[in-house]
Amino acid sequence: MNAPDTLSPLAIHNVSKKYDKKRVLDAISFSLEKGELFGLIGLNGVGKTTLIKNILDLTRPDSGEITLFGESSLNAKSRRHISYLPEKFQPSRYLRGKEYLSLSMSYFKEPFDLEVAKAEAVKLDLDPEALENKVGSYSKGMGQKLGLIGAFLVDAPLLILDEPMSGLDPRARIMLKERLLAARKSGKTIFFSSHILSDIDEICDRIGVISDSKLIFIGTPQAFKESHKGETLEKSFLQAIAC
Repeated sequence: MNAPDTLSPLAIHNVSKKYDKKRVLDAISFSLEKGELFGLIGLNGVGKTTLIKNILDLTRPDSGEITLFGESSLNAKSRRHISYLPEKFQPSRYLRGKEYLSLSMSYFKEPFDLEVAKAEAVKLDLDPEALENKVGSYSKGMGQKLGLIGAFLVDAPLLILDEPMSGLDPRARIMLKERLLAARKSGKTIFFSSHILSDIDEICDRIGVISDSKLIFIGTPQAFKESHKGETLEKSFLQAIAC
């Protein structure tokens, strides 16, 4: 799935959004570089998921512009280069794991290879034989792994993952971090949100911090810690949102 190498995978310019009278996003601007791991952090309700929905044209901003590899996000074709996992991933409980993955691949007109899917399952700490079972029999963590497998199987240059660590135990989180780093090494760009700041600190090239509907920081995790004199990203974040 080829995309232009010279254009930013994602560029957000002056995006604002209100729900009723509440401003959720206020003049948000930043862009991603090809092949970087970017983490978006903020408290619940500050607009992280709204921003992702704006990127995907699931909701539209009141003002501003979003482009994907140089194309307006309002153009459905712009999303052909994206693999996306929502925060609340709920495939049909009546599908077998492999049926969900096959269906997901068909949306991108890509062939489904069960052996490749099983190899991906191993990388994410899911028993490959679980793909033969119906999703209704899965635990929350197993369902999350299935969604992640689907996201990685699609050969998209930009991965957008909303809270991908949700429901994962410590071993699965470690394996997911390794998988994200491998995806970046292969040239993919990854944009994800997470409440687990230690994971973001460990693997992200840059972070964006949203507080009170505004982007209050963008840069490396180390620069954020230095600017707020915090030993950890968690302590620095608490100091930042208290200001």
